[in-house]
Amino acid sequence: MDAATTLFETHRARLFGLAYRMLGTPADAEDVVHEAWLRLHAQAPVALDDPEAWLVTVTTRLALDRLRRAKAEREHYVGPWLPEPLADEADAPDATLERGESLTLSFLLLLERLSPEERAAFLLHEVFDYSHAEAAAILGIAEDACRQRVHRAKARLHEGRPRFQVDGAAQRRLLERFVAAMAEPRLDTLRALFAEDAVHVSDGGGVARATLHPLHGADRLARLYLQLARNLAGVRYEFTTLNGAPALFMLHGDSLASAMWIECDDEHITAIHALRHPEKLARIHAVTNPAASASLH
Repeated sequence: MDAATTLFETHRARLFGLAYRMLGTPADAEDVVHEAWLRLHAQAPVALDDPEAWLVTVTTRLALDRLRRAKAEREHYVGPWLPEPLADEADAPDATLERGESLTLSFLLLLERLSPEERAAFLLHEVFDYSHAEAAAILGIAEDACRQRVHRAKARLHEGRPRFQVDGAAQRRLLERFVAAMAEPRLDTLRALFAEDAVHVSDGGGVARATLHPLHGADRLARLYLQLARNLAGVRYEFTTLNGAPALFMLHGDSLASAMWIECDDEHITAIHALRHPEKLARIHAVTNPAASASLH
């Protein structure tokens, strides 16, 4: 490999991790990282004082521009928008990065509360450990302005953060209970799964059948899933891992009909997210191996 390629590959996982957390979709993150690669090749790497800082700066600013456009487009999105998961594969571009809370789908959705500028400052300082001064230089703003953005972002995220932080084992147990309840659907069994103030969010993008607004309350969620269970002939569920957390695929024949993940306390589901957009599902299905997942029929 030439010097530019070697340099780029050294930092690629970090650049992808930053772009993905900024944008919430792997394809957009890959586009940003590819554009950063092209810009690096237009440079003479040996002339760069700090190649890593240069690459992070270019990637951040490209992601910011794309996120601003995406925010405007999402204002016209049909129904709720959910981030697109990463398959949990050893050769995924983000595989060398720690899969902490900042990579979970619930946290990526929480980041949607922030403005693009707040999101960039928060991620650089809180997730990627740049100082306020370093993050400000990357963003091209004053250090005080960067500090204020991080402070506002932390306050907004604190307001929306789930009340409970539960490990993956508890999520897996509740997903198993959910699958069992869907196999023999009864209103009382389904209702017992959900916290009183549980919320259901479904992303169909106006293309697939999905609720157009979040649904709230154990009663409404139990009735929704009772109806779905009675109407879903020939569906099977497969357990998987998305963004480092337990998740559930719902398959109809060879097609992935839904990808689901939850938030929970020790005993109840507090939020359930269902990704039903066909294009997003097709991309997930293309890079996963459902046959290797533990499955229930």
